[in-house]
Amino acid sequence: MISRQERPKTDNVLLLTTVLLLAIGLIMVFSASYIVAAERMGDSYYFLKRQALWIAIGLLGLAIISRINYLVLKRFSLLILLLNFVLLVLVFSPLGTSLGTEAQRWLALGPAILQPSEFSKLALVIFTAAYMSSRSLNIRHTWTATILPLLIAFIAFLLIQFQPDLSTGLVVLAGAILVVFCAGVPLARAACLSLISIPLVAWVTLHEDYRMQRLFTFFDPWADPTGSGYQIIQSLYALGSGYIFGSGLGQGRQKLFYLPEPHNDFIFAVIGEELGFIGAMSILLFYLLIIWRGYQIAIKAPDLFSSLLAAGLTFIFGLQVLINIAVVTASMPVTGINLPLISAGGSSVFFTLISIGILLSISRYTREDLALKGRAA
Repeated sequence: MISRQERPKTDNVLLLTTVLLLAIGLIMVFSASYIVAAERMGDSYYFLKRQALWIAIGLLGLAIISRINYLVLKRFSLLILLLNFVLLVLVFSPLGTSLGTEAQRWLALGPAILQPSEFSKLALVIFTAAYMSSRSLNIRHTWTATILPLLIAFIAFLLIQFQPDLSTGLVVLAGAILVVFCAGVPLARAACLSLISIPLVAWVTLHEDYRMQRLFTFFDPWADPTGSGYQIIQSLYALGSGYIFGSGLGQGRQKLFYLPEPHNDFIFAVIGEELGFIGAMSILLFYLLIIWRGYQIAIKAPDLFSSLLAAGLTFIFGLQVLINIAVVTASMPVTGINLPLISAGGSSVFFTLISIGILLSISRYTREDLALKGRAA
């Protein structure tokens, strides 16, 4: 008989850090968007209310999935993958919408707007982890066990980049590659596949003129300060004006129609301006704490599937943080990756919370907890 104190518990550090970042994000979304929302939507609280609604839905999903045995995901991994591809294809149907941009990345499902590529980050990791764990004994001896999941991930990558959304497609592909690598694929085979894939990804990345323009802008944004370099220059102005302690919450200037999308992809620039170096670094530490807890869960996971799943989900989370902050600080060319848990965006925050719910579910079955359960029995 296991006492109440000995029952396996979810990772409270991961949960509390997630909630803290959500709270910070909600405050910063309002601070960054209330002027823009009043001008565009006639309601200063428009983006705040939408973000709060999606957070509530996401937390409900997190609570539910964190109490479900993660092995259910392995059982339905193929169905999840098929659903993902159906949604990606539907983006190109009349149900697809562009939300006023040049890219058609969303599905209009009644009052809800869904971005299927956000679901792809989750679906491809689940399927790849399930596939590689079920064939673990043959990984070192057969190429099929390696090529098939990567081929499926590459097809998903192509569908996403045709929207176009290259950055998200690369994140999805990178997550699948990480899972395959962690499953024990020999280094020689991994290197061979990488050499084959690099030219394909490079061609897809560089054959569009606007992507080449972004690359040139990255090297010299001041060559066109009112055109292609405008966004990143305004981001650097925001970060630089924050100094150590920031201008104060709500007191930033770059969000006042200087910095495009201040509540979305470039919200970290607003954070740097209003909360300063101290605030920005504190948020980075919270992200590192989540990543550390995620990999601790992967290391202590009770089986290969849960270990690969936790590693893949944590990697995608960390990669998005890295890319977003690198873009905002002009450390890489501009892409459209949200800052997880903080940037405005319904699909992003919802599926990120579902991913964290899966990590919490796995944390309830770690090897340490199973050992405790065995001793108690």
